[in-house]
Order: sequence, then structure tokens, then C-alpha cells
Amino acid sequence: MLGRPTSSVPSLKVQTPEQARLISILVLALVLVLASWLVEGPAWVMRAMAAVGLTLAAVTAIVALQARKQLTERAMVRDMLSGFIDNDATPSFVTDADGVIHACNRAALDRFEGAASETLTATLRSLLANPSAVLFRMRSKATKEGHAKEELSARSGQLRLSVHEMTAGNFLWRIEDVTPERSTGRATETVSIPMVTIGRTGTILFMNEAARKLVGERVKSTERLFPGGPVLSGQVQALMTAQGPVDVLVQEHQRPQGRSELYFLEAKPISSGPQAGFETLPVPLLKVLPDGQVVSVNRMAMNLLGVEDFKGQYLGELMEGLGRPMTEWLKETALGLAQHKSEFLRVSRKDKEVFVQVTLARVVEDDGTSIIAVLNDATELKTLEAQFVQSQKMQAIGQLAGGVAHDFNNLLTAISGHCDLLLLRHDQGDHDYGDLIQIHENANRAAALVSQLLAFSRKQTLQPEVLDVRETLSDLTHLLNRLVGERVTLTLSHDPVMRAIRADKRQLEQVLMNLVVNARDAMPQGGEIRIETETVSLTKPLERDRAVVPEGDWVSIRVSDEGTGIAADKLQKVFEPFYTTKRTGEGTGLGLSTAYGIIKQTGGFIFVDSTVGQGTTFCMYFPVHKKREEVEEAAKEVVVEKAAPAVKHGEGVILLVEDEAPVRAFASRALRMRGYTVLEAESAEDALDVLSDADLSVDVFVTDVIMPGMDGPTWVRQALETRPGTKVVFVSGYSEGAFGDAQPEVPNSTFLPKPFSLSQLTETVQEQLDL
Repeated sequence: MLGRPTSSVPSLKVQTPEQARLISILVLALVLVLASWLVEGPAWVMRAMAAVGLTLAAVTAIVALQARKQLTERAMVRDMLSGFIDNDATPSFVTDADGVIHACNRAALDRFEGAASETLTATLRSLLANPSAVLFRMRSKATKEGHAKEELSARSGQLRLSVHEMTAGNFLWRIEDVTPERSTGRATETVSIPMVTIGRTGTILFMNEAARKLVGERVKSTERLFPGGPVLSGQVQALMTAQGPVDVLVQEHQRPQGRSELYFLEAKPISSGPQAGFETLPVPLLKVLPDGQVVSVNRMAMNLLGVEDFKGQYLGELMEGLGRPMTEWLKETALGLAQHKSEFLRVSRKDKEVFVQVTLARVVEDDGTSIIAVLNDATELKTLEAQFVQSQKMQAIGQLAGGVAHDFNNLLTAISGHCDLLLLRHDQGDHDYGDLIQIHENANRAAALVSQLLAFSRKQTLQPEVLDVRETLSDLTHLLNRLVGERVTLTLSHDPVMRAIRADKRQLEQVLMNLVVNARDAMPQGGEIRIETETVSLTKPLERDRAVVPEGDWVSIRVSDEGTGIAADKLQKVFEPFYTTKRTGEGTGLGLSTAYGIIKQTGGFIFVDSTVGQGTTFCMYFPVHKKREEVEEAAKEVVVEKAAPAVKHGEGVILLVEDEAPVRAFASRALRMRGYTVLEAESAEDALDVLSDADLSVDVFVTDVIMPGMDGPTWVRQALETRPGTKVVFVSGYSEGAFGDAQPEVPNSTFLPKPFSLSQLTETVQEQLDL
């Protein structure tokens, strides 16, 4: 019978903790009701005590009924399973969601005699090192999918654990023993190369006949096979056998459930074995002469190298990237002078990029010395390495660009600001007026260059708006036609059903102008530049150039030319800062890196395709934002905002906090000229000292974000605790992202990026005062 006899599984306690709690609550309810009758006191207190007591009694009764219902359902489940698994030879358990065992069959009682417990976790602790994690993982999967199954490495060998979800929150668990031959497959017995299967902890689960013959006995751990150190795939290591250590090449193949297979190839003559065995080995192998000529290649190596006929070929023709002559490496290996060190080389195939890890081993045969090259596909590893190096390089340059831009913005704010102050004292007839205008215009040009640095480092301040790409290109067409000149034809093609995007219009125009100018420069004899827009719906992610475009709706903009094209080895570098394919003096190398930064900060992607002598195509993807009708509505709102009356300056007390003395001097004079009372502080600590005077009234804080010591947002939040209604203007040479995503927003605040002009500063302050 299905059940839990006391002889093998401990019986449940007469009174469970839940039952004890229910009894305690029921006793408390009775005490409250009796007290309301027996104890003297105000009538409303007695009624309240009686009501609470009766409520507790009712809740206790409901919970008890639910508990009884659950017990009844579980009993029904046990009765249902009685004839189903009681005679099953596989140990089976029925548990609840917490792992408490409610029933088990005879096979389970026999298997776990004297070790069974009230919970399945405790029962399986004799087999598994961490049964709670395994049971939780499988129970979660069964709750989601209805069932789960795993093969596990236990102390007594391999076992298969399966679980099925039942009604009333119960689970049926089955435990099966799996023999090593069944778990690894008997096909490995026929493999001529020695092979062992190992578990997560290094325990040897299976050895084929060739491995047993090589080692001389069955062993239980890899430490017995390689006492000198850990197992290294693709390396020559000393394998301990009954006859002593033997040098072998080790190749590891990962398998499911954390297992792996190790193949051993003795580093001594293999010509005595059949050639068919070499051909069918599950490891890519080449046999070469000391001069590099390839003698034989097995099937896996031919597939990896992408060759069909190796006759007459040399190893240096099949792969490249060693950094020194290939024959030198081979001769050192043949003479026994080279260490058994792996090299990462690039396969010389044109259809795709493949990298291999190559390990050489010397083989002495009757007809002379040859070399066995063991190959391991390292394409994914090298791709990840290249991504990491590129990410680190771009991050470092981005940090440098952001820091330089911050310092330049402070200098430009002081230069352009004091220039504005001088222009107020000179009219157009003054002979100094022209010089001041030159200073002002060149300061603006320098600010534009700094903006490019911030765009590359993705730290610029964007002003996104909902855009219709067709209208944006239509407004830009006249300027683009002037840029390309008379020899080049500019053609625009739009998707009839165009969707809107959200981007900074000025920055998007800069990207398009950069791409069009580059296309023009690539066609010195003239040609056609095509700009095509299209709405694209991706049903699955688009993967290319180490980037993944998520599925969804996108607006694509393609800029194509018929120019000289870009070589394949230079194509992946075009977005790097200061890299240019133009001649010295013709390009800064910031155009495409700036475009890349703007597009990535907008949430888009940019890709490039090019063929030398045929042309280049840049394709940009922007996420769709709103419907077309909403674009027109947003445009009307913009028009209304532009028609707003000019800001009128008034009186107010301004606390100016800026660590750069020239910027502070300009801002202070500009605000005082507009009639404001200005209090100055060169640090956050000085600002808090000024505000310690409770009688002092301040209307607006104007503060830098990044300062030595306490930063702007931190001291402002502290000051707003005692002055909650004060308005705030943050200024910074960095973007608005300098606040940090982890910090909450400062109420009644706005952001003004540096460099700013006199009018921008005073108008921003007045707008805050008018709120």
C-alpha cells in the first residue's frame, strides 16, 4: 500500500505547528468572549472585546476548514496513486510544495531504509551534496511547464530525477539509477582514442576500453590521472598510468548537465594505428612535416579550416597571425626546443572569420620526425576578446573626451561670457566691435568642437523631440545640395508609410551632414548620393557587427554613394575617434565617431557596408516613437512656444555657487546687471555656511554640478530641507547625466549646459522665478 509506515518513514506529529497556532488563537478568542461577560468595565469596551473574540473564532474556524479540505484532497491524491505507483520498481514520493513527504511507494521504502525523513530534501541528502537547490530548481520548472527531468551526479553514481505537478499543490517525484554506459552512450566504447567522462567535481564517471587499457586500471578522479596539476585542454600533459607517466595531448568537450569528456592522444608514433582512426577522431588534427608541409588532415580539421584538398599546402598557407615565421615555430617543436604553448591563429578562409587555438606536439616515427597540430575552435573566444578590448578602448577615450570637454566648457563660458559683457559697452560703429565679434564667433566654433567630443563620449545634453524624418530631410535638402556641389547628384527616396522618431533635430541633421560630406569626398569625379528612408518591422532580433537590434518597429535611414569604398580591414575602425581614411589635413577623424555617439545616445544603431571601387552604404536604425498625426500636434505646440513673449527680468536674491573663479565672476556680473542681488560662494560648504543665517531670504540657487568636495545636487538637497520652496538652476560642462541615475530628482530645478551666454543665464533664472 502507498503510505509512510512508521518502520521506515517517521510518522507525522499528532499536533502540527499550524494546529497548535489555531488552538492558541481559539483559546484567545474564548478568553476575550468570557472576559467581556465576567469583567466589569465600560460597556463599549466589553462590546469591543466580545466582537474581537467572535471575529477570531470565526477566522479560526474558516482556516481550520480550509486545512481540513487540503488534508482531504491530499488523502484523495494518495488513494488515487495507490494502485498507480505502489508496485512501481522506481522509488517514488508524493510531496507538497514545501517538500514534505505525504506518501511513498515500497521501492522508496526499500531504497531509503533507515534514512528516510519527513522531507524529500533530508531524504536525498545521502545522495546529493545540495539537494535543496536541485529540488527548488526542478519544482519551479514543473510549476511552470508541468514536469521536469534532470540527470545528476550522485555519491553512488548517476541518477535521473523527474517530477510532475499534481492537483492540490502536490508533486510526484521519481528517482532512477543511471549506469555510466547509459549516461554516456555505449558508442564511446568503440572509439579508438582513450576517453573518460568526468562530472562537475572532477569525479570520473566513465572510462572507455581504450582509456582503461592506457591507464591500466579504473580510477575515480582526475587527480589520480594528472597528479601534477589541473586538466588543460589543448595541452600536452603527463598522464599517470600503471607503467609510469605518459605524455598525452588532452582535448576537452563539454557535455550537458555539467559533464565533460576528455580525449587523450599519446605524443608518440601514431602511424602504427589505422589511418581511418585518425580520420574519424572527434578532435581536429593535422600532421605536418618540420618544413610546414601538411601530410594529413582529419575530417573535423578540414571542416574547421574550410579546405577540401590539402595536398601541396603548407601550414602557413592555412592560417596566419603567428607574429614570426611559421617554419621557425615548427622546427623548434621538431627539435624538442619549443614549449608546449598554444598559439591563437586566424584561419585563411574567405567565407568567414575563424580563429583556432593551435597546439603542436612532436612525434618520432620510423621515417623521421613529424608534428601533430591539435586545433580548437576559438572564434567565439576571440570575438569576445575583441569586443572587450574595443569596449575598454572606447570607454577610456570617452572618459578622456568628457573630461577635456568639461574643462573646455568652463574656459569657453568665461571667454564668451566676458565677450558678451564687452559687447554691451560697444556699438557697431566702435573699432573694437569687429574684434569682439571675431572672439565671440570663434568661441562658438570651439563650443561646437567640444560638443563633438561630448557626442562621441555620449555625455552631451540632447533636446529630443518627435520628428517626421521626411520633413527633417526636406528642411535639410537645400543645405545638403550646397554641400555636395555640382558634380554630385543628391537623390531622396521615402517610404510612403513613414513613422515618427524621437531625437534631437539639430544632432540628427549633424549626423546626416557628416555622412553626406563623407560620401561627397569619396567621389572626386562625381556621382550619386542616395538617401532612403523606410519603416522596418523586425520579427526577430537583427544580429550583425557584434550588435543586436531588438525586434520591433524601426525607422531606417540609408546613405549610399558610388565612391572608392573602404577596405575590409579598415571597415571596423571607421567609428573610432581620430581615425580617418582621408589624406593628412583633409579630415579630423571625429565625424563618424560623433555620428556614432549621437545615434547610440538616441537609442539607435548604425552599420556600414562597403565594397572597394563600388561604394559605401551607412544604414541607421531609430526606434519608432509616435504616430504621424501626433507629430503634427507636437509641431503646433512648438510653434506656440516660439511665439511666447520675451522674458522680463525682475528682482530676486540669487545664491551663485561656482568653483571656477572666471565663470563665477562673469555670471555674477551678468545677473547683477539684470537687477538681481547675487550672493557668491566658491564651494558647496561655503554655500551652506551662507544659508545658515535663518533671516536670509534666497529665491534661486545657481550652482555647478561637479565641484571639489560636496557636489551640487548633494548640497542643494541638504539646503532644501530647510528652504523647500527655493528654485534651482544647475549648470555643468558635462551633460545632464552628470546627476547620476541612482539619485532622485531635485524639485523645482532646471539644467543649463555650459557654455552659456549672458542672455541664456539671465532668462533661465527669470523663468525659474516666474514658476
